[in-house]
Amino acid sequence: MMALLAPGAAAVWANKNFLADWTFKGSALTGMAQWGDAAWSAENGEIVGKPKSAAGGWLVIGKPLQDVQFAASYKCTGGCRAGVLLRAEKTPTGMKGVYVELPVDGVQAGSFAVTLDANGKELTREKLGPANGTVRMLPPVNPDAAAGRGPGRGAGRGRGGFPGSNFPSDVPLTRADYTYKAGEWNPIEFVLDTNFLRVWLNDGPEGGIANGRADDTAGRYGPEAFYVGGAGEVRFKQVELKDIGRRVLSAEKVSPRFRMQRINDFYLAWSAAVADVNQDGIPDVIAGPKYYLGPDYKVSRDIYVGQTVNVDTQYTPAAVNFAFDYTGDGYPDVLVTEGRAIVLYVNPGKEERRWERYPVLPSATAEVDVFKDVDGDGVPDVVFVGGGTVNWASPQKGNPTAPWTVHAVSEPGFSGPLSQHGIGAGDINGDGRVDIISPYGWWEQPPKGTPPGPWTYHPVSFTRWPRAGGGPGGGEMDVYDVNGDGLPDVVTALEAHGWGLAWYEQKRDKASGAITFTPHIIMDDFTAKNPGGVTFSELHAMTIGDIDGDGIPDIIVGKRLYAHNESYNDPDPFGDPVLYWFRTVRNPKAPGRAEFVPELIHNRSGVGSTVTAADLNQDGAMDVITSTNQGTYIFWGTPRKR
Repeated sequence: MMALLAPGAAAVWANKNFLADWTFKGSALTGMAQWGDAAWSAENGEIVGKPKSAAGGWLVIGKPLQDVQFAASYKCTGGCRAGVLLRAEKTPTGMKGVYVELPVDGVQAGSFAVTLDANGKELTREKLGPANGTVRMLPPVNPDAAAGRGPGRGAGRGRGGFPGSNFPSDVPLTRADYTYKAGEWNPIEFVLDTNFLRVWLNDGPEGGIANGRADDTAGRYGPEAFYVGGAGEVRFKQVELKDIGRRVLSAEKVSPRFRMQRINDFYLAWSAAVADVNQDGIPDVIAGPKYYLGPDYKVSRDIYVGQTVNVDTQYTPAAVNFAFDYTGDGYPDVLVTEGRAIVLYVNPGKEERRWERYPVLPSATAEVDVFKDVDGDGVPDVVFVGGGTVNWASPQKGNPTAPWTVHAVSEPGFSGPLSQHGIGAGDINGDGRVDIISPYGWWEQPPKGTPPGPWTYHPVSFTRWPRAGGGPGGGEMDVYDVNGDGLPDVVTALEAHGWGLAWYEQKRDKASGAITFTPHIIMDDFTAKNPGGVTFSELHAMTIGDIDGDGIPDIIVGKRLYAHNESYNDPDPFGDPVLYWFRTVRNPKAPGRAEFVPELIHNRSGVGSTVTAADLNQDGAMDVITSTNQGTYIFWGTPRKR
């Protein structure tokens, strides 16, 4: 039977992408209604349907819902047909609803509005209209677009769809297979919210089932039902439902290790930086169009004219911020990504006015950039993806406001959705030179004096094929010796719009010196046994810092809320916007001789594109600064007791 799980109850979730309200665990169909010409039964947690005739029949499984998230795995044998009906609404002559025909051998899958008679026989079937985009509710149909005379409703992609990517052949990336697999269990997931039906097969949108526009005329409110027809049988297991019309606001929590100060209430930036803007000896905080003056951070001034952004439907133009005195006048300037291109705002010094703007890197196209002194001249450079290559860029000597010099380290081909997330810099091989890393490997910086050209590429998969719509890779990728063996390791989020936090243990062959990496998952999806029971998605920003003062860097990471606006484009999009630190513990008995212990910093702020760790008040404790669509925050660390 369907068992309601009380809020906070412990459970092992069958699906990876959401916490269910109801799950089928029984061996009886208690409370479920059979309808039509089929026999339904339960066997060891599986629901089994066998048609009595080709017309088949239905099993009504759940409580009536309007907005629903559904997950299960199915197996169809012996020539059966199978499907799932959502919003099964009663009509004077029978029932209607939103029907998903599941892929089976020889059957054209799809999403439809159907009507049924009183015996469960299908009367009408109409294919649902197209549905794309990172929106919660589809706008009214444009008659010109529907007739093919104008633009459509907007392009979009669900989890796993990456058209047009053409990466170099040596990139270690294996494309996932989302198609129906005959005779095997095939996971399915549906989200029907307002009038948008999103469908995934094997956690990808390319298995032959299209998303659909499900307006109220198709069905407004009702239970869920399984269908079986044809011949043979269908089996469903791991059946889980969630009422997504029910939202729960968690009580606000702040770690006792930190004191929270919210210095802006609005959505202005995805990133914050720290620098002494007015040269009074006290660090200030910079986030998008404003800087906040220390030591109390109550007074702010404009760097440029900026406006608050609509959390539900818009993105801030200030995704990444970084501060350094590039002009050499003693006052820190600010680099800001605007539509991903990077501009330099020059600090006017003692003049309390808005700053001059210079577009220095229009070729940057990714969502994450890293600032590191690549060439060792004492000036931080920008490490980024743009123009189809992985690059680092440096300001022109004596003319930092002119377009910066771009140095490509990779061969061409790094473009499209697969190049949007994940970039880092650090000395991988211990030769004293900064190397550049991406989700697909690392580029070894050559000795000084080497002629310009691509660096030596070492393919490594610091990712996995994504189960989300944003491509492999997360935010900033960091390099440090996790387990204390003297070899730099790589720490990274696996998917900015999906799941996974991992560290990659470096190993070297004693004879050849060849470098390899062994992956260790720190945190995965809802099906995994994560440390501390902590699970969250959309790890779009990450950094490292020694939070507990033990001399070993820790991981600071969190969840980006409304990463693709207010929509179900990504897994668990409305989970708490948490900010965590994962303490690095060197444990000889753990895999790789290291483990990570999570501790919540805050559950109402999350992350944007970067997280900053700095000792703002110079008390010896690391502070954490974030700017997100929930505001701009300082989390003041507690000094370690001596």
